[in-house]
Amino acid sequence: MDTEVIEIHYHSDRIEKLTYIDGKSDWIDLRAAEDVTLKKGEFAMIDFGISLRLPDGYEAIVAPRSSTFKNFGILQVNSIGVIDESYGKHSTDDVWKYPVFAVRDTEIHVNDRIAQFRIQKHQPRIVFQEVGEKKGETRGGFGSSGVQ
Repeated sequence: MDTEVIEIHYHSDRIEKLTYIDGKSDWIDLRAAEDVTLKKGEFAMIDFGISLRLPDGYEAIVAPRSSTFKNFGILQVNSIGVIDESYGKHSTDDVWKYPVFAVRDTEIHVNDRIAQFRIQKHQPRIVFQEVGEKKGETRGGFGSSGVQ
């Protein structure tokens, strides 16, 4: 397995250092670096308290943890976040934040795990080749994979 070195600056000594999720995944938890109180219907940019310098050719994908909505009643407003290597390349002022919308009154405290991220290589350059109509057995269309 390849190992990459990622430069990180912690803007707070109150948050735990980044680690893989309990050794069960290659995603890494992101924690709130500030206490946040939100009323239902409010928007906030929650500070993660970190700046990273990603290697050239890489990007980070930020997504909610599976328990974030249940525990805190917040939704990540852009569904997922994509942070490319240009963000944080020249300045530690490029702090990672989490854009959220509250669906109920909630409180988030320093070190609450509210999101997760992974780093991946950029997608290779793709050329789309147009083809004629394809005939064959259909899967049933979008959303047809069933409940189970």
